Amino acid sequence: MHPTIRPQPGILDIALYQGGQSHVAGVSNVVKLSSNENPFGASDKAKDTFQRSVHTLHRYPSTDHAGLRQAIADVYGLAADRIICGAGSDEIITFLCQAYAGPGDEVIHTEHGFLMYAISARAVGATPVSVPERERTTDVDAILAACTDRTRLVFLANPNNPTGTMIGQGEIARLAAGLPPQVLLVLDGAYSEYVAGYDGGAVLVDSRDNVVMTRTFSKIFGLGGLRIGWGYGPSHVIEVLNRVRGPFNLSTAALDTAEAAVRDQDWVNKCRSENTRMRAWLAETLAEFGVPSDTSTANFILARFQSPAEAEACDTFLKERGLIVRQVAGYGLPHCLRITVGDEASCRRVAHAIGQFKGARE
Repeated sequence: MHPTIRPQPGILDIALYQGGQSHVAGVSNVVKLSSNENPFGASDKAKDTFQRSVHTLHRYPSTDHAGLRQAIADVYGLAADRIICGAGSDEIITFLCQAYAGPGDEVIHTEHGFLMYAISARAVGATPVSVPERERTTDVDAILAACTDRTRLVFLANPNNPTGTMIGQGEIARLAAGLPPQVLLVLDGAYSEYVAGYDGGAVLVDSRDNVVMTRTFSKIFGLGGLRIGWGYGPSHVIEVLNRVRGPFNLSTAALDTAEAAVRDQDWVNKCRSENTRMRAWLAETLAEFGVPSDTSTANFILARFQSPAEAEACDTFLKERGLIVRQVAGYGLPHCLRITVGDEASCRRVAHAIGQFKGARE
């Protein structure tokens, strides 16, 4: 490190985020089940809109994102002026930490929560605080007990990644009501669309002034490559976040494609239905091979092995056969592998391989 040119405190404590692996050297016909992507991709309406965007590449995008915000508001029954859009929900998380936390402050997340919570906290000089879960599920009482006068933000992914578990609306409401007055609760709903009838916390946002919801187009909408997310919160929070948001943080192609995607709810319903069917099949099949998992409410399952060594050996076995899943030791789960629920062919392929692996060890 340069002796006099130094980054802000906390930056060098950040471990680089590692995305899901996409390639295996020397292996062809690879199936990627490591990043929780929608195996069916984006809807045809979204694809058509993206193709048309080529004609306006020379124009700057909208700075207020009015079209996309109104589409989101129409589909989810929200107030458009309380929606903010970002380059993935990751950027909304970054905005929240920039605006509400800093040196001397604490940011709470659960022990197996999304790694970007701690990264974004450290980036602004705040201290991330990891709170134990109960059987890989959020423990509201543990979060409330961890709050101090230094706590500024509580991040809660519901459903959670990488565990796939979630807590009910009553528990979330109890958490929001029990937080100290200076604390903002952030409900990360990246996987909300995979839970039929779940609003991601929108009703709670409308009824309180200390709750914000974040969402993404990267999962069920199949737009991970365009990086689009959004947040919904009280007016006083959204106004603050817009002050730190860059005016052109989303491209025209991203804005228009996301608008088409969110209005195509037939595609969303189809993808949710297929995910539910294959998720249940995959979990049940792996359980028969002696690989259990908690009930998942997302588009992946967290397969639990007998030891970290067995999980690593299985990961190697799968990669040799062109199947890429996600090791989650970085999330404190070294004995687990997170497996995206793909289409039927990929689910059957990965299940067959894991069955072979377990059979060879008996």
